[in-house]
Amino acid sequence: MRIGILTGGGDVPGLNPCIKAVTRRAIEHGWEVLGFRRGWAGPLHFDPDNPEAGEEHLMRLDNDAVRTIDRKGGTVLHTSRVNPKQMKEDQLPDFLQGRFAPGDDGTVDCTSHVERVLEHLGIDVMITIGGDGTLSYNAHLHRRGVKVVAIPKTMDNDVYGTDYCIGFSTAVSRSVDYINALRTSTGSHERIAVVELFGRHSGETALIASYLADADRAVIAEVPFNVEKLAELAAADRLENPARYAMIVVSEGAKMVGGKVLTQDQTDEAGRKRLGGIGETIGEELTRLTGVNTITQSLGYLMRAGAPDALDQMVAKGFGTLAVQQIAEGRTGFMTAVRDGNYTTVPADTCVTGRKRVDIDAFYDTGTYRPRVAKVLGMPMFLY
Repeated sequence: MRIGILTGGGDVPGLNPCIKAVTRRAIEHGWEVLGFRRGWAGPLHFDPDNPEAGEEHLMRLDNDAVRTIDRKGGTVLHTSRVNPKQMKEDQLPDFLQGRFAPGDDGTVDCTSHVERVLEHLGIDVMITIGGDGTLSYNAHLHRRGVKVVAIPKTMDNDVYGTDYCIGFSTAVSRSVDYINALRTSTGSHERIAVVELFGRHSGETALIASYLADADRAVIAEVPFNVEKLAELAAADRLENPARYAMIVVSEGAKMVGGKVLTQDQTDEAGRKRLGGIGETIGEELTRLTGVNTITQSLGYLMRAGAPDALDQMVAKGFGTLAVQQIAEGRTGFMTAVRDGNYTTVPADTCVTGRKRVDIDAFYDTGTYRPRVAKVLGMPMFLY
């Protein structure tokens, strides 16, 4: 048996422990593990007609290769947001130029090439660790009959079908640390701080981080906000605080009532507009409306920098072990998941059948822009 494995999308802490768990458990069964570098760009850039040149896109994984990788963040396999189903002609390697007819949207589908690469390399099962974009292509391969296993990771915790994704706990922990650290400067200058967090169109990271850091207000992607009302609340929070400051946490996908989600000029490899800038906008508006100077800070990549915390190590190793155990029992075509606090599996294409967003009724007060835990009894330990 030969297992293929890759990591795609944004890096998160916990990827290396997952890779290590898959490799070690597979070796116990006498299987080989072959890593693809840079996500789906790995198989896309591998040329079966020139395999020696393609070695740079592969990483042979054994006990020596993975022995210490779980002590670090990121991914030793590197990553990208490449989707072989939707490629622009100028993104293709030279040997694939002109081989595929563009679709109505001007992109080309290179799936047949990816399938040829997997067959050439003798990959029996492909394990993909990623978020929505990476796992949606995994689901596409599954529907075409390729034997795949999906492992969900994203600091946004927004993969549909699982309560938990690798990377979420560490991102929240980092955010709480930095939010609380910023209190010293904000309090020293008696200002209002606006801390912007990654999360795209899911506000769960901002919600949980603000809840644990006990921020004064939280603005999340799922609920449009009124900036005049937010300014009034923040000004009152500041005056009620003996240290004369207030802390606001905002999700990068948040938008004002009647407004749009702010995007940057750049796009990623998948063609998605990068979000960001709402924190600065809110800061400027709060200063204008309250007369109080603001500190604005985007935590950005610091949220997913460094080694994983204990929970992300536990879940990463749990998902990797579960994946190999199920393959050993003859099962493929599934995604590892956590549901109600228990490890389980769901069909591999579950991630594309819905979308995961904050449960507003259970976790958020839309009238005060604050986290609100409606009930705890019977909930999983981490509420999600």
